[in-house]
Amino acid sequence: QVHLVESGGGLVQAGGSLRLSCAASGRTFSSYPMGWFRQAPGKEREFVAAVSWSGGKTYYADSVKARFTISRDNAKNTVYLQMNSLKPEDTAVYYCAGATIYYSGTYLPTMTTEYDYWGQGTQVTVSS
Repeated sequence: QVHLVESGGGLVQAGGSLRLSCAASGRTFSSYPMGWFRQAPGKEREFVAAVSWSGGKTYYADSVKARFTISRDNAKNTVYLQMNSLKPEDTAVYYCAGATIYYSGTYLPTMTTEYDYWGQGTQVTVSS
């Protein structure tokens, strides 16, 4: 079992920055890829970013590339999402997720169905 808890969301003006954190407990955190997703009202949950078990490989949605950075600290069992140059369209509930089925692999999953553990989400609101 894996338990994920996000934090760091809030209200920010357009152009500002936020750093989300996701603390994990349970199954060996350093052995599987982690991802961030977001869901805006009335829309489907969409992929934002993923990071490999080692932190050495990352992948981003085109909409956030060059503005967001995903990273992880396996010693702290935590994954981060640094969000810069925020836009109103970034407003959503942000979820972290773990893909333990890709244990120790190099593949970075981007679909919700590829992740088997999810946090409760944290709200990010960007005002114009």
